[in-house]
Amino acid sequence: MRVLVAGATGVVGRPLVGALRARGHEVTALVREESRAPEADQVVVADALDREAVLSAVSAARPEVVVHQLTALRLLGVDPAEAFTQTARLRTEGTAHLIEAARAAGARRLVAQSIAFAAAPEGPAVLDEDAPLHVDSEDPGWSATVRAVAELERLVLNSGLAGVALRYGTLYGPGTAYARDGGIGQWVLSGQCPLPEGGAGITSFLHVEDAVGAAVAAVESEATGVLHVTDDEPAPAAQWLPHYARTLGAPPPRTIPVDLAPRLLGWFVAHQLTAARGAANDRARAQLGFKPLRPSWRDGLGQE
Repeated sequence: MRVLVAGATGVVGRPLVGALRARGHEVTALVREESRAPEADQVVVADALDREAVLSAVSAARPEVVVHQLTALRLLGVDPAEAFTQTARLRTEGTAHLIEAARAAGARRLVAQSIAFAAAPEGPAVLDEDAPLHVDSEDPGWSATVRAVAELERLVLNSGLAGVALRYGTLYGPGTAYARDGGIGQWVLSGQCPLPEGGAGITSFLHVEDAVGAAVAAVESEATGVLHVTDDEPAPAAQWLPHYARTLGAPPPRTIPVDLAPRLLGWFVAHQLTAARGAANDRARAQLGFKPLRPSWRDGLGQE
């Protein structure tokens, strides 16, 4: 098939181009900077926030399937606020531009990246895709992020294409924040990432290789809707954070009172470690045939 990958220079997008080509697909990489493009059958250049440029680039590629892996999270280490603002725009404006361009070019299918950790912290410790999203968080920044995620999924499911939104778990592996040289890896190595008492927040992890594998499966599948793509072992912070520190050779995380966590860690990290819910991957297993190569975060978190 002819497949266009938007966001082809990212942590998932770059290896995804290679994985799709290895499966015999003709792959076009859509990038903002041609000099950063991966090896592909074709490269087209456009800023996803520039409607006319996207229409022109996608038209030149004539894809049957469009894969949306666009984020601006590479800016996190430089300007976190801008990274989240730009990513929200890519999830809303960028998604709308891609959908319009895909339809105009005659594409039949859209596979888009979403996130599995945006659910409201209500109900069981592990939630399925029907759980409400945390659009009314007490943190304005997180509310804006989740609303952008909700809009992306709404656009994908109402695109007129066979649309599927893959809600990736918390990514680890090469190039991610959880790699040894990533932002969180360095934070834990410094001994400055404490564990709030109880560590009850649940994280569902996903290795980059499994994110790529799920995207390949989604390109080749007829599945539609919203699917959690995560490993098989949702884990409370009380388990995964000390394990991660040991694997890195970092000092054990010190314990702090829960009520101090937002002030010391920031709202989102405190939420992740104390209140977040995990994500069940049963639907992805059933509808995509998804079987993670790393079924547990214990198989690789902190080992890259």
